[in-house]
Amino acid sequence: MDKAVDGYPNRWAAHDDAAGREGDAETTKSLTEGVSAYARTATFSARSLPGKLRKSHRIKAGTWAKIVILEGRLRYRILELDVRELELSPGCPGVVEPQVPHEVEAVEDVRF
Repeated sequence: MDKAVDGYPNRWAAHDDAAGREGDAETTKSLTEGVSAYARTATFSARSLPGKLRKSHRIKAGTWAKIVILEGRLRYRILELDVRELELSPGCPGVVEPQVPHEVEAVEDVRF
């Protein structure tokens, strides 16, 4: 992971115009080299998970996001032609690509 993004324990957004590299087959794509964090959200739990994140939504062009699970498990659905469903947990983050529709669902009590 790029050093510019270290120290951001919560989900954060990074801006870069380059395309992503393929990640492990069971995880999401990796962030591109040289991205830097410019914002991060509050820590969410199963109780505080906003409704808009539970429904299909997108992030803007040129913006990437990383979902870092602090504890518990979160279901991350990538809603492209071939829907992909991943279970995120501590040590297994999710990367959200620009303009790709996606949604999340708490599998159990979770903090991210």
